[in-house]
Order: sequence, then C-alpha cells, then structure tokens
Amino acid sequence: MRRRFKRIIVPVIGIGAVLLIWYGVCRAELFSAYVLPPPSRVFQSFYKMAVNGELWKDISISLLRVLKGFSIAFALAFGLGMIRFLLPGTAKYYEYMVQFFRSVPPLAMIPLLILWCGIGETTKTVIIVLASFFPMYLNIVKGFTGCDKKLLEVGEMFGYCAGRKFLRIVLPCAAADILVGMRIGLGYSWRAIIGAEMVAASTGLGHMILFAQQMSRTDKVIVGILTIGMVGYVTDRLFGLAISKMLKGSCDNGWD
Repeated sequence: MRRRFKRIIVPVIGIGAVLLIWYGVCRAELFSAYVLPPPSRVFQSFYKMAVNGELWKDISISLLRVLKGFSIAFALAFGLGMIRFLLPGTAKYYEYMVQFFRSVPPLAMIPLLILWCGIGETTKTVIIVLASFFPMYLNIVKGFTGCDKKLLEVGEMFGYCAGRKFLRIVLPCAAADILVGMRIGLGYSWRAIIGAEMVAASTGLGHMILFAQQMSRTDKVIVGILTIGMVGYVTDRLFGLAISKMLKGSCDNGWD
C-alpha cells in the first residue's frame, strides 16, 4: 500500500508544481493572457468542450485514424519481417529502400500525398503507416533474427519444418520485441496524425488546435495539447499493461 501511495502521490506533486508555476507566472503578468491564459480559463474551456461533446468527437476521430493506420503498418511490418527471416536472401532487394524511407520524415510526404490522394482519409492513413511502420519492422526483425540458435537446432532435431519452427520457437521468443515495437509505433502514430490533421483535415485534434490558433484561442490550443498528451498517455499505459499481462511480467522494458 505504501509503494502504491508513493507511485500516485509523486506524479501528483510534479503536476501540482507545474500548475503552481503556471499560475504564478500568469498571476505576476509576465505574459499577457492572450499568450498564456491562466489555468482556470484553460480548464473552463476544457470543461465546456467536454460537456458539449466537441472534444470527444475530435478524440474519437483521431483515435480511429490512429488505430486504422497502426493496424495496417503492423500487418505490413510483420509480413515483411517474416519474409526477412524465412527468406533472408530477399533482403538485399528491399532493405536499402526501407533504410532510405526510414530517414524521410513522414510529414515531408504530405504535399506529395495531397497531390496524389487529396485531403481525404487516405493521406492521413499513409502518414500514420509511414511513421509507425519502421520502428515496428526493426523490432520485429530484431526479435526474429535474435532467436537462440540452439533452440532452432532443437527444432531441427524434432523434425520441425521452417513454418513450424517459426510458430513454435521463433515467434514466442520474439514476442517481447514485437510488443515493444508496437508500443513505440503507437506513439509515433499519435505524433504523425496530429501533424497530418493540421495540414490535411477538417476534423480531429490536430485540426482543432490549428483552428483555435487561427481564431486566437490560446486556451483551446492548450486544451488540445493537454488532450493529446492525456490520450497518448492512456493508450500507452493500456498497451504497456497488455504487454505485462501477455508476457506475465517476464519482460522489463524500463518504462514503468
């Protein structure tokens, strides 16, 4: 109980200190209310947007976009990772392309994607896929290729075919790396969708922030930033909890 209490009270103290500094800066009028509105005004806007449903609508739209793009990226990363492991000779045909596009920021592709696909959902989905694919792919490949060779030799002794060795030996050994890669990819998905929605969307959290800035509503901009942080944190914690449950605490990723 004491340990749980510390885990709760310490973050509360940190958040309270930030709010206190924020309030003190506004109280001392170091910045105008237009540039940095006081916490009370931001929380009032947050409450109003939550009550009238505006905030929940944008959250749900952004969340659905993230889940869609993230799922497609994981399927592609897992499939290519399997090919990389089962047919290592094929890597030379696409590995250089993977490394090339890994160095290109997904937001740099937005102007080209708008020309190709317009400002519909396709553009935002592709941006999320480009952002989350590479960390998942690299972790999946690391998990597959890092499997203990002795275990594979044991599988050969039992007469396992390549597919059976993959399902019975490689996949369980790579589970930790795969899940951690998915967790990282999910965070990259949230970063990408906000940028994409600021440029090529009429709904979502990113568009809400951009529209608030155009209307000189700094309080709503801060509400959007806080909402993104909270939603991203909640989804990350839920994914971390799922990892702990699936691996039964056998993998410590150092994030908890």
